Amino acid sequence: MLFFFYFLPQYTVWNFLPKNLFEQFRRIANFYFLIIFLVQVIVDTPTSPVTSGLPLFFVITVTAIKQGYEDWLRHKADNEVNKYPVTVLEQGRRIRKESEKIKVGDVVEVEEDVTFPCDLILLQSSRDDDTCFVTTASLDGESNHKTHYTVPDTEKDLETLNATIECEQPQPDLYKSLGPENLLLKGATLKNTQRICGVAIYTGMETKMALNYQGKSQKRSAVEKSINAFLLVYLCILVSKALVCTTLKYVWQGKPGQDEPWYNEKTQREKDTNLMFTDFLSFMVLFNFIIPVSMYVTVEMQKFLGSFFITWDKDFFDPEIKEGALVNTSDLNEELGQVEYVFTDKTGTLTQNNMEFIECCIDGFQYKYRDASSDLDGFCVTDGPLNKVQEKAGRVGVVVSLHLFTPRGGGEQTIFMLCYQEKEELFLRALCLCHTVQVKESSEQGQGQRDQVDGFGLDGEVLPPLREQRGFIASSPDEVALVKGAMRFGFTFLGLESKNMKILTRNNDIEMYELLHVLNFDPVRRRMSVIVRSKSGDTLLFCKGADSSIFPRVRQEEVERIRIHVKTDDYLLEGYRTLCVAYKNLSAEDYAQADAGLMEARLALQDREQKLMAVYNQVETGMSLIGATAVEDRWVLQEEAAETMEALQGAGIKVWVLTGDKMETAKSTCYACRLFQRNTELLELTVRTLEDGGRRREERLHELLLEYHKKNLFLQICQNCTSVLCCRMAPLQKAQMVKNSKGSPITLSIGDGANDVSMILEAHVGIGIKGKEGRQAVRNSDYAIPKLKHLKKLLLAHGHLYYVRIAHLVQYFFYKNLCFILPQFLYQFFCGYSQQPLYDAAYLTMYNICFTSMPILAYSLLEQHICIEVLLDNAALYRDIAKNGMLRWRPFLYWTLLGVFHGLLFFFGVRFLFSNPALQDNGQVFGNWSYGTIVFTVLVFTVTLKLALDTRHWTWINHFVIWGSLLFYVFFSFFWGGIIWPFLKQQRLYFVFANMLSSVSAWLVIILLILLSLLPEILLVVFHKPRGPRQVELRHIHTFPLYFTHSFSPRFIYLFHFLTVLPLFSLWFWSSLMEPIFNIFIRGI
Repeated sequence: MLFFFYFLPQYTVWNFLPKNLFEQFRRIANFYFLIIFLVQVIVDTPTSPVTSGLPLFFVITVTAIKQGYEDWLRHKADNEVNKYPVTVLEQGRRIRKESEKIKVGDVVEVEEDVTFPCDLILLQSSRDDDTCFVTTASLDGESNHKTHYTVPDTEKDLETLNATIECEQPQPDLYKSLGPENLLLKGATLKNTQRICGVAIYTGMETKMALNYQGKSQKRSAVEKSINAFLLVYLCILVSKALVCTTLKYVWQGKPGQDEPWYNEKTQREKDTNLMFTDFLSFMVLFNFIIPVSMYVTVEMQKFLGSFFITWDKDFFDPEIKEGALVNTSDLNEELGQVEYVFTDKTGTLTQNNMEFIECCIDGFQYKYRDASSDLDGFCVTDGPLNKVQEKAGRVGVVVSLHLFTPRGGGEQTIFMLCYQEKEELFLRALCLCHTVQVKESSEQGQGQRDQVDGFGLDGEVLPPLREQRGFIASSPDEVALVKGAMRFGFTFLGLESKNMKILTRNNDIEMYELLHVLNFDPVRRRMSVIVRSKSGDTLLFCKGADSSIFPRVRQEEVERIRIHVKTDDYLLEGYRTLCVAYKNLSAEDYAQADAGLMEARLALQDREQKLMAVYNQVETGMSLIGATAVEDRWVLQEEAAETMEALQGAGIKVWVLTGDKMETAKSTCYACRLFQRNTELLELTVRTLEDGGRRREERLHELLLEYHKKNLFLQICQNCTSVLCCRMAPLQKAQMVKNSKGSPITLSIGDGANDVSMILEAHVGIGIKGKEGRQAVRNSDYAIPKLKHLKKLLLAHGHLYYVRIAHLVQYFFYKNLCFILPQFLYQFFCGYSQQPLYDAAYLTMYNICFTSMPILAYSLLEQHICIEVLLDNAALYRDIAKNGMLRWRPFLYWTLLGVFHGLLFFFGVRFLFSNPALQDNGQVFGNWSYGTIVFTVLVFTVTLKLALDTRHWTWINHFVIWGSLLFYVFFSFFWGGIIWPFLKQQRLYFVFANMLSSVSAWLVIILLILLSLLPEILLVVFHKPRGPRQVELRHIHTFPLYFTHSFSPRFIYLFHFLTVLPLFSLWFWSSLMEPIFNIFIRGI
């Protein structure tokens, strides 16, 4: 069966509950609270099991719903692929079935522009010449159309076909396959052919595309790892507190009269039972809220809701495809702000591959094309002064300027030609014949057809009316440029019909050449050839390729005249692609030998590549060099690709380009997108840079890489380079490079084709581009964007803000829970270590769920400590948060000490208030629940206002949740304590909150403690003068608007708070001095 997952979902209906629970309880906090809940159920503890069970249930439920929803989206995407309808020939009938049900041996019919559902052997084509054309950009990263041929001597009636296929075992190598001219790979798309029929030989996970997929692993962010480390620290603090209290309890009870007071004598059973371990567990339960279990659900909600800001960002919308960004997983939002290495594909990601013929060199003379506005039109010699041009014209022909009129009177166009020049005509014929370009005629008369590479249009110039009504479908963009370059100068390729290539000469004569063989391009040979036969019976071989591949195979006296042009530095710096062109006349004996050798090699099951290589090398020798071409990739880069790469490097991110393309092309791209500069020192490790040493260079390179790998030297060299370029890489090799670089640095992989899926899955963060190479990369990525230029904002703005928000969220949660539990711990020193709770059970349950959860959630979604425009303009700001800078131990220690300070201030400040027993006007004193309620009130207001002071970007939502949370706490306290609840056995807070607020001293202490808690931070910010770059950056920070229409500097805001504190502090000081008089006055009333 073909069944194959694109999205690789985690769950099914049957295993969702157990597997999801297992994943969630792998988290330290969840597992810890589960144990605490069980202890509360089993052991008699001072708090109800509800205080731990309800928050835990809430966290588990919300997280399960979120993860289940995301996995349902993955299943939905899988069904779109696996249940795609295909046509299968069975028992003489065409049957529609789902693609996942295709079996090996099924004959599948595929129509034009449809992707092959499995690996097929081509049996039948709708074309007369039994060929078909496919695009393979989603497989090997090359924007090309490849020509495939039907299996020879196959019955035309497939309904009665009965055959046996002998094939090799499935293997992931895309470049080595059974009968590469007959094999249609899954993921490739049929082009320029109405329909084909093929037999399925590899399906499901045995297809080459599936074998190149890397298994999807569970990705966890660096923030989550930091959370686990911090939890271990707080767990140690918790255990220490429980041990201290347990030990001191038994020390205190060891004193005479303390263990068994007269009003609470022990039973004989209690005397005989050792309750030390039970007491330890009770203290663990009492202090367990120092572990912030609700932090996980807040983090999950922050990630899930925050991911919508990426999809809603209008800057990510692309009008061409009418789509925006896509978030497939929200668990890695903060990782976007921690990326240190970017691994990118080249074709379709960095480049657009739109080529244009610029110039050529024939017989040692350089020619450039000029448009009609120039003095000398068309083919123009640029070597030397004019007298040399005239000398050459006199030697080889007459230079003339012809005015050709179109037969339809559509205008006049000037073409500059060299008449009766044999070598130049031979050169132009070679450009018209040595390629795999196909002609697609216009469907409507009078409408021009756009050129296509990989099925997508290329913007071309207007050609003469007789020749413009056709489009080219090419094996590579530069082939289109060469064919169109020949067309400009009078030689037009008319197409291939029944293996006959037709060209139209400048004299409007049609020449026919029988196509005998195509020697396809090979990355090792770095050249391609065709063997054709003219009407006169001459057999010709035309060959084009890289200069390093052609020069050793032609006469050496012809090399020097061409070398001086193709080896110039200008070609490299301008990003030109250079190809040398050669030809050879084949005798009847030579052709017969070559034909037999090619047929035998193509049918071989063993060592097919080696045998084909031997025949190619034998035929392509002793050639004559004609000239060379220069093709410019004028729109080589995607929109704003160079600016994006420059911004990433400015942010301290290292960019590695991993491509399956040739080195020369990839190197030119790196120069064009500014990854390589003119003064960049290049370290090359290629087959050509190695000495033979008596062995094959490929073997030597392999041994060298193995040696470097053992010493980890290769990786160290690469990591110390500013940019790295790796060429001719298979998909699994890309993934291996990413895997080797993983570890401490956070990696990001970006690509747009199926060949990039493995490295996308391997990296910490995978980005898919909604490009022209299918949607496999998008389906398997964590995030998808329309174009490469959007990566800049995704990382420098969204990633930066996401990380700052969640880092503050994590530190804030630990801080506020430490403030919450430290008074509870200190209270045990004053209650005989009796495990008496300081807070009511309702407060214990509601603190993290309701009272303090919404403000930090709103902050983590909306905060912009620096505006987005400044983040985009100053890429260096990204370095400030690199390497998990806000979640290191130093800031964690700061927040912990701040929590300790506030906890001590809350407890002892209220204790100072209780040193005077007369706190109510009727002379009654406050009890222990009033004590705890005052501490809790100061706690809630302080941690909430602390977050308000940290907020730089205020919206109506921030105002609503911050002030609304405080009002909700006041309302809940009145409501909870103002009614007698029948389901409660004991109501501890009945009218406690109302009585507390009736005391003026309580009011003053609450206000004073809140101000004293926030005062150090206010003073620190007011009197600390920023220096260096930060002083400039702070000018752009979003600030606190007192009203919704005005903004003030942070220093002014904090000074405003400080000046507000002074009179309040003076008021309290005056009230403290006048307290005796004040109390007498109250009693008198």
